[in-house]
Amino acid sequence: MPLRWQEVAVPLFVIVALITLKYVPFTAGLPLARAAGVVAFGYAAFLALRLVQDEEAASVDGWSELRPSIVEYFACYGAAALSVILMSAIIVIGGSKHVEATQMIATFIASLLLGAGSAGVGIGGLFTKVRWNNSLLEHRSAFGRETSIAWSDVRSVRPNWRGITIATHDAQRVTFSQFHSGAAQLAKHAANRARRNAETSTKAFASL
Repeated sequence: MPLRWQEVAVPLFVIVALITLKYVPFTAGLPLARAAGVVAFGYAAFLALRLVQDEEAASVDGWSELRPSIVEYFACYGAAALSVILMSAIIVIGGSKHVEATQMIATFIASLLLGAGSAGVGIGGLFTKVRWNNSLLEHRSAFGRETSIAWSDVRSVRPNWRGITIATHDAQRVTFSQFHSGAAQLAKHAANRARRNAETSTKAFASL
């Protein structure tokens, strides 16, 4: 699946913001240049992993199934590991020598953000299950909630900040990550079904 504009804009915005804050007196003492370097390195790794993302879904017992990609594993476990490292540094360094309060607070906030991001990727990507066949689309969330959608009811397919959402005429929705292996295949299949359903509805209305 091609890169979306958010995947380019967000890392660039973060890097520019970190570099800009380096010249603000209140945050000048923070290691923002290093943080910008870490973000740039992480984004380069993301792009490299994105290029090898599998576009085809897995076939299991007559169903096509999305699988978490290496990008999602890297984001989830990498962010979790970095969060633990930062929190450990706060505990160890904070108890052994004097550190500026601004640096401690900034490190603590960064650790929390990384932990929240890791949890978000896990809940929204690694621990969900999406599969489909010729008649149904099934989604099971990380908390066990199951949603089934008939392809004949699909109305629209739209990208959003959470991924890609497939909606029906009766307001049912299934959202899946664009980073899943096979996401492009599912999005294309759903878009074709939505177009066919719209054409069928138009013809039925015109015949009345």
